[in-house]
Amino acid sequence: MPSPIVVVGSINLDLVCAGKRIPAPGETLIGDTFQTFHGGKGASQAVAVARLGYPVHMIGKVGDDDFGDRLRRGLREAKVGIRGVAIAKGVSSGVALITVDATGQNSITVIPGANDRLLPRDLEKNLPQLRSAAMLLTQLEIPMETVDYLCATARRFNIPIMLDPAPARSLSRKVLRNTTWLTPNETEASTLCDLPPGDLTPANVGSVAELILSTGPSNVIVKMGSRGAFIAGADGLRRMIPAFKIKAVDSTAAGDAFNAGLAVGLVRGMSLAAAVRYGAATGALSATRAGAQTSMPSGREVSRLLEAGSKSVRARGSKSRS
Repeated sequence: MPSPIVVVGSINLDLVCAGKRIPAPGETLIGDTFQTFHGGKGASQAVAVARLGYPVHMIGKVGDDDFGDRLRRGLREAKVGIRGVAIAKGVSSGVALITVDATGQNSITVIPGANDRLLPRDLEKNLPQLRSAAMLLTQLEIPMETVDYLCATARRFNIPIMLDPAPARSLSRKVLRNTTWLTPNETEASTLCDLPPGDLTPANVGSVAELILSTGPSNVIVKMGSRGAFIAGADGLRRMIPAFKIKAVDSTAAGDAFNAGLAVGLVRGMSLAAAVRYGAATGALSATRAGAQTSMPSGREVSRLLEAGSKSVRARGSKSRS
């Protein structure tokens, strides 16, 4: 069996309200539906890896409440290893309040709960599991000191680590220098470069990626949703990978699906461009379904989308030569 991917991060229960649009500040709207889903950026990435058919373990914390039992059971049923998922006594499990509009865009408020109790000492208890990893995945819905410790541990034992810098915030040079793969979306990339929101475009994403790369990470992949993803690799590769055309239903965990697909592609030995395309296909399929963990596609579904995309490209190329 190949070395597993190990995900260190948040585990939440998502409370999702869908309506025609997201309320403005102070506004009350009548929504259309309400549902609960298993979520959290960390847990969603772990489930996505498992759905793609790659072995994965989760390190995180849930509360000693009904939500915690439900979240652990959901991970286990998704074939995610949960030996590293601890229970924080006297603390609620993490919760995310999500509003989704008719176009699939969302607004999210996260109450960390037990996720805030995942500390460096918890990673020390799971050090053998971390050292066995083919790759580490993490995000910023856990304490920054834990992310810092994890990145330093990855550097110490020469384990590649992928950091999804979400929610958006500035990062220390130490964390950035210890990061192998940094995967900001448009908002997060703008935050890292002190750009005004909305100023990142396909025309300037290359220079933005170079600026982020100069702060320390080995590789930067800027996720731009329906506009594609820009690669700034340690090997000198600079390329925009186009997005797949889909009808978005809920983009809540599309970025998490992208990271899972990218990680699986890399540990399976794909080239960087091919792995980013694999991640883009995984994220695109996730956005066509409601929920976080429930939206994650299977490896077979991703392969079908990639094949359909390749046929489309070949067909266009054939026409251009005639």
